[in-house]
Amino acid sequence: MSIVYLNGEYLPMEEARISPMDRGFLFGEGIYEVIPSYDGKLVGFGPHIERMEQGMALISIQSGYGEADWRTLCETLIEQNGSGNLGIYLHVSRGADSRRYHAYPENIAPTVFAFAFEIPPAPVADKDKVKAYKVASTQDLRWKRCNIKSTALLGNVMHFQEGHAAGHNEIILYNAQGEMTEGSACNAYIVKDGVVITPPLDNQILPGITRLILLDILRKDGSIPVEERIVTMDEVRNADEVWLTSSSKEIAPVIELDGVPVADGKVGDVWVKAQALYTAGKYNY
Repeated sequence: MSIVYLNGEYLPMEEARISPMDRGFLFGEGIYEVIPSYDGKLVGFGPHIERMEQGMALISIQSGYGEADWRTLCETLIEQNGSGNLGIYLHVSRGADSRRYHAYPENIAPTVFAFAFEIPPAPVADKDKVKAYKVASTQDLRWKRCNIKSTALLGNVMHFQEGHAAGHNEIILYNAQGEMTEGSACNAYIVKDGVVITPPLDNQILPGITRLILLDILRKDGSIPVEERIVTMDEVRNADEVWLTSSSKEIAPVIELDGVPVADGKVGDVWVKAQALYTAGKYNY
């Protein structure tokens, strides 16, 4: 992938330049999104842009871009980078100031950057083909505004690295009360007695777009019950199934937690049905 977008211009990646005084670089002061696309079809474009606009509003950034502008940007990057299976990364920082100062500066233009990157083919509802995850768990030590999809991801990166260094695919986080929050880069769920259960949205949890789409699809279909409620780590360790969701992995089944198999250590039947429903409905958002 070689053509990127930077402040109104499409250009080769190696020619893109951002000031070292950019507040995204100095403070991690920005908002981002990652939108998956398959054969040129975007998944969840509307909800992704809505979440990005909400995030920018929370930190007082005005990009000057509307939904139509973002769609044109995404579609142009897909066209110029070969279609196929691509993730589109959108990034808006407050922009570059003449000095490093903590207060938000006035009258500076935001930096808008975007690029396309290859992603795996869309998952299918097949136990023999899905990537099953082995994960660890640890107490969530990130900041208390995890509902903002900020580019300041050091806390997430450190948690992910903790799991990665131990040979795990991800890490499930829990708060001081022993309640599951999410993964370092995804939302988390359990399945118990056929019911899909996930923590309710609050400041501890990113409002994931795959989460939004999945829960809406399941509720509209009605064949798999859904609950949004507090989930304790004891429940996680005794679940029939554990899932992770994100835009890049869709619904990922977890077969091992902290070295212990989840239930029988195999991908579950509820996952198969949920993934099939998600596959059928994901382009409607």
